[in-house]
Amino acid sequence: MTASIAPNGARRAALVFIFITVLIDVLSFGLIIPVLPHLIEQFVGGDTAHAAYWVAAFGFVFAAIQFVTSPIQGALSDRFGRRPVILLSCLGLGLDFVFMALAPSLMWLLVGRIISAITSASFTTANAYVADVTPADQRAKSFGMIGAAFGVGFIIGPLIGGQLGSIDLRLPFWFAAGLALLNFLYGWFVLPESLPKEKRSPKFDWSHANPLGSLYLLKRYPQVFGLAAVVFLANLAHYVYPSIFVLFADYQYTWGPREVSYVLAVVGVFNVIVNIGLVGRAARRFGERRTLLFGLSCGMLGFVIYGMADVGWIFLLGLPISALWAMAAPSTQSLITRQVGADVQGRIQGALMSLVSLAGIVGPVLFAGSFGYFVDKRSPVHVPGAPWFIAAALLGCAVIIAWRFARVPAAQPDVAGAPAPQ
Repeated sequence: MTASIAPNGARRAALVFIFITVLIDVLSFGLIIPVLPHLIEQFVGGDTAHAAYWVAAFGFVFAAIQFVTSPIQGALSDRFGRRPVILLSCLGLGLDFVFMALAPSLMWLLVGRIISAITSASFTTANAYVADVTPADQRAKSFGMIGAAFGVGFIIGPLIGGQLGSIDLRLPFWFAAGLALLNFLYGWFVLPESLPKEKRSPKFDWSHANPLGSLYLLKRYPQVFGLAAVVFLANLAHYVYPSIFVLFADYQYTWGPREVSYVLAVVGVFNVIVNIGLVGRAARRFGERRTLLFGLSCGMLGFVIYGMADVGWIFLLGLPISALWAMAAPSTQSLITRQVGADVQGRIQGALMSLVSLAGIVGPVLFAGSFGYFVDKRSPVHVPGAPWFIAAALLGCAVIIAWRFARVPAAQPDVAGAPAPQ
């Protein structure tokens, strides 16, 4: 049986709703990016190498908890709908940002990040939401729209966060709390449900709600399993940014929160341009497979440039090249959602988010740890750009795997968009 497709007007309205929800969520996260590593550095007495190890610990704990909770959230959204999961996420994040703004010590700040990991669900559920309301042949464009929300959020969020952080490192946390709670109110009054009751999973499946069970679910779909490896490697490489960029920019180029916020804003602008202006066109003209391979290759080249950049202007030259990497994620998501039915989209997205979290367990340790090692005065070799080279190698492996598994299915399963949200 093939699911009916939502009328174009209702589908566009639903996508606008989820775009705004994701945008506000990303804004709240973006606000604290320029200041969180510096706040950690402040707690450890200003030692950059020591701060890098603590950044690694924060990232490890955050991702380890998400590895467990993400499939639970995906299974809950399949059983009870996308809307309540998104609302609980927004409310929890808002309250948690208040907690972190008041954190008196490094350990209490870590507790706040743990709460963030438990409540963060809107990104996972947003992907399932898009799959609910979008026909298969338009999903790359729609996922590009979600990517654009990330881009806009990372233009405005870090820019505001950098300015507020130059006044007080805790001020961005208060602003982020206000945005997250505003998002909860927006979702409560405006966000429609995308998954009708008749299309929901008949029960909450604990076998797929635990991380190992959710990863086993991926094995039922060989093409999805291969693309999931690409998702893992790409996200593992992407963790180089939150793990080291702020500390690397300060160490290598003496960029503070304000300068970092400007660079992140430029990255966000490029991201929006790619996701809105290029992803849909490239997928239609060249196909999702070629678009995916091209995007991964550009990301790999960008990382090499970053690693070699001993002055700031060379680093900036890599930004437009690495920005084209943004074409890879929507293409991957589109290819994956073509392989499965509407009743398991949430669990598949939850399983993929578990992989992202697994990457987040390894990534901060790998990148922040290697950065701390190579900038430590006791290190036998001084290579601040080493983490970027490691990330480039990971994307090279992703290109090889994508070459084998990035194929559009010959026969489309039951994955068309759901009826108009209620």
